[in-house]
Amino acid sequence: MASTAKLYGLFAKSMANKELNLTTDTLKMMLVGNSYTPDQDTHQYKNSVTGEVSGTGYTAGGATLANVSLAYDAASNTLNLKADNVTWPASTVTAYYAVVYDASPGTDQTRPLICYIDFGGPVSTTAGTFQITWDSNGIIGLTAS
Repeated sequence: MASTAKLYGLFAKSMANKELNLTTDTLKMMLVGNSYTPDQDTHQYKNSVTGEVSGTGYTAGGATLANVSLAYDAASNTLNLKADNVTWPASTVTAYYAVVYDASPGTDQTRPLICYIDFGGPVSTTAGTFQITWDSNGIIGLTAS
């Protein structure tokens, strides 16, 4: 299965409104099941995300992204959001999507969504390590054209 990362369209609005800081705020990744249908055009805050997984080795709200950074690639005019790979060791879960959001602001109604990863179907672990490994470009890129 091929995984696809997509920005939430209203992420740009959250950035313009200074609702998040990608390098200083706490960014998290949560896993969700097939009851969630991502909507790039209307989902702006974490309260829009339903169907978070539960299971052994997974904590509600997801994992905190470590070593978050921004890297600009002048050759492609792309700003890439990067972080360490994310793992849930010794986990038993099934997920269809991973959602990256800013966990710093107050409540789920004010926590901006950044992007989601569509796994293309169910991905499961049974007492194993659920891992998301980024390619060299990182989590997501914004390209100036």
